[in-house]
Amino acid sequence: QTQGTIFPATNFNPVMDAQLLGGALQGISCEKDVLIDILTQRCNSQRLMIAKAYRDMYGRDLITDLKENLSHHFKEVMVGLMYPPASYDAHELWHALKGVDTEEKCLIDILASRTNMEIFQMKEAYLMQYNTDLQQDIDAETSGHFRDTLITLAQGTRMEGYADPYTAAQDAMILWEACQQKTSEHKTMLQMILCNKSYEQLWMVFQEFQNLSGQDIVDAINECYDGYFQELLVAIVLCVRDKPSYFAYRLYNAIHDFGFHNKTVIRILIARSEIDLMNIRQRYKERYGKSLFHDIKHFASGHYESVLLAICAGDAEGY
Repeated sequence: QTQGTIFPATNFNPVMDAQLLGGALQGISCEKDVLIDILTQRCNSQRLMIAKAYRDMYGRDLITDLKENLSHHFKEVMVGLMYPPASYDAHELWHALKGVDTEEKCLIDILASRTNMEIFQMKEAYLMQYNTDLQQDIDAETSGHFRDTLITLAQGTRMEGYADPYTAAQDAMILWEACQQKTSEHKTMLQMILCNKSYEQLWMVFQEFQNLSGQDIVDAINECYDGYFQELLVAIVLCVRDKPSYFAYRLYNAIHDFGFHNKTVIRILIARSEIDLMNIRQRYKERYGKSLFHDIKHFASGHYESVLLAICAGDAEGY
């Protein structure tokens, strides 16, 4: 049972919330605690209703006012919370592709983990927000088999719910050959299987691969390939097996390996807050011994720390 950390607020009153936000933003000093209390305790659809009430009341755009009154990472979180999920993914992909350097890990996180429906909505949002096609931008900004795999994922054509033991054995054989031979053709076949077969099917394929080669598919990919292509393939496998574990691993790396990689931490917490952040917290604690809450507290500070902890939603039951 997947579970987020942010739920719809009961007794919700968007007009009252808009009024409180207006007061917090218009005052001499911005009341950041009020912003945190309201925006992290409402689900995304409620936040959008607040933004509409805010516009009706003040004739101003809430996102613009947040941008003008806040700064640094705290601003990134508060503004990020105001995007619908598909728009937020589109926003993150756009910046990952169009920034000074392409942020490959962001592309991997988003495209390896989203469902067909999420990808479809994200592409629509991308086109509306930036007036350009996501697949064309991926094509222009990345290269090689990494690019081809991203483009295949961005088509959102993964089969759903279908599984066939007979073809699982065949697919496992193709994957095994692809790890042995590494020709361009084999890489393409490997990519097509991982991007298009259903999760249920891939579970069987990975089991067959283990039986056939005596090796876990992740270890085989790590041995045979390198660079972002290898990272992307591994991310797909990990997401097939258990998305919350994948995101727990990404958060742990972002917090510990890069001296707190803010962008990654913010993106995962916001994007997963209403989907499976509670599960991610559980996996994090099980795998790394410390809670996500503890690690954020240790590395972040001030209102930025407060808002991340509010989204993380407490240290209950030691998570």
